[in-house]
Amino acid sequence: MAHRRTKEIRAMDAAARKKKRRGRGDALMHARVVAAMGGAPPNPGKIRALRKNIARLYTIQAQEGASAAAPAAPAAPEPKEPEPARAPAKEAPDEPDEEVEEDRA
Repeated sequence: MAHRRTKEIRAMDAAARKKKRRGRGDALMHARVVAAMGGAPPNPGKIRALRKNIARLYTIQAQEGASAAAPAAPAAPEPKEPEPARAPAKEAPDEPDEEVEEDRA
């Protein structure tokens, strides 16, 4: 299992990347089976390296797929609709009611 650099992965075509990803998946499954059965893998970091390599393949595939599918940016943004106006808040009375003061007296 050779570590692939990002530059090397980007240079591959989609079919070669898919083939590498499947091969790495099979190797990862085999390493996990060996570990699950209690056997010590010859290289303890192999599982982690395989997982990172598979993730790198998926990431580059997604990035290239997004860049190919993304349309060109629009020339000008569309104007936003104005927000609806809110009703003014009710004002509290400045002076107390006269009737209330008379009842207290």
